[in-house]
Amino acid sequence: MIPTKIIKPREREAIIRALRSGVVPNTGLQYIQVGRNQEVQSFLRDIDTVADGGASLRLVIGEYGSGKTFFLSLVRSLALERGLVAMKADLSPEKRFHGTKGQAQRLLAELIASLSTRTKRDGNALVPILERLEARCADEGIKPQQLLLPLRDLPGGHDFGRVVQIYLEAEYPSRKADALRWLQAEYHTKTDAQRDLGVRTYMGDADLFASLRLYATLARCAGYKGLYVCLDELVNLYKITNAVSRRANYEELLSILNNTLQGNFEGLGIVLSGTPEFLTDTRRGLYSYEALRSRLAENSLAQQSGLKDYDSTVLRLANLTQEELYVLLKNLRAVGASSDATLMERLPDEALEAYLRYCFDKIGESYFRTPRNTIKGFLDLMSLLQQYPDRTWRDLLPTISISIDVDPTPLTGTIPPPPTDSELANFLL
Repeated sequence: MIPTKIIKPREREAIIRALRSGVVPNTGLQYIQVGRNQEVQSFLRDIDTVADGGASLRLVIGEYGSGKTFFLSLVRSLALERGLVAMKADLSPEKRFHGTKGQAQRLLAELIASLSTRTKRDGNALVPILERLEARCADEGIKPQQLLLPLRDLPGGHDFGRVVQIYLEAEYPSRKADALRWLQAEYHTKTDAQRDLGVRTYMGDADLFASLRLYATLARCAGYKGLYVCLDELVNLYKITNAVSRRANYEELLSILNNTLQGNFEGLGIVLSGTPEFLTDTRRGLYSYEALRSRLAENSLAQQSGLKDYDSTVLRLANLTQEELYVLLKNLRAVGASSDATLMERLPDEALEAYLRYCFDKIGESYFRTPRNTIKGFLDLMSLLQQYPDRTWRDLLPTISISIDVDPTPLTGTIPPPPTDSELANFLL
């Protein structure tokens, strides 16, 4: 049982409000995490590798509603605790790795806005990072350009380092604001960047992962151990109906995978999440691209032996068991009881067991395989018990509405023929 006295009111409200809305809270995950110990230990090893100057890329694969977003939020929190800077974003039709209408720059801008540190977990940590860089220059008695030397050897690093230096040395607020806008990917033309800052590029002009590499190096220059990037909802790449556009996005992913495996990055960790179809569909998923399919092949020996390889590039996220979901409900009850001690008596273990039986009768095994709606219904019950002391859980249980959690944006569009890596694929007579 979680000691209720250690839960801060702000964290309690964030946990309950987020989960009742069907989203993952940004704080307090340690109070409700259950199971998946092997998976967490595997990612902790990855985070330590990144903190030591290495690189990592992992794919988390799970059914819709199985807890992928929660898991990504948990490992992001662990990365922050290890002294890394973190970014996060959800892919969408308007935000993806590659596009002809600014989709990659919009994704980059969201990632930069989400920059977080251990002391600033809710994003918008770019300015504190730059201030820490400035403080390090003052403490060590060196000029910014000396501290930023590691950027010079990277693609786009000269202009990036120049703009960081302008920010640190600017005498006028307007010039500092221009530099910050550039670093936040808010410039859209080379002409504007040249006019305001004297550089010939802008963030988002190059490929997405080259920009992430620059931010990873900036974080290390500022004294952090590296950068950890969490990208969710990669199923949106799978849903791209245009074969050429979808392939271009897969090629970007292949590029970052190759560079990670070859050790070309320093202090950069990336974790992606998607559904099984996104990975294994040979007509439009990652397996439709032979180069990705070969690199992301799962451990055949582990499969034949009935074992699970937790350290492979692709991690299939196991569903919560019924027992783990029961423990999760107890944790949620403890979170609620931190503001209302009577809740432990008014919602006893007997009520939790009855609630889970009720969910099974309504939607079968989906109640623990995709538990988002099960959790939401439980928190709704808990909220009403706190607001109406005269009601009991037996009164309210039959009125709870529980439905199967399904993807609200199903795949649409005509499936094109599978692409090929052959050099003759586009040859025409």
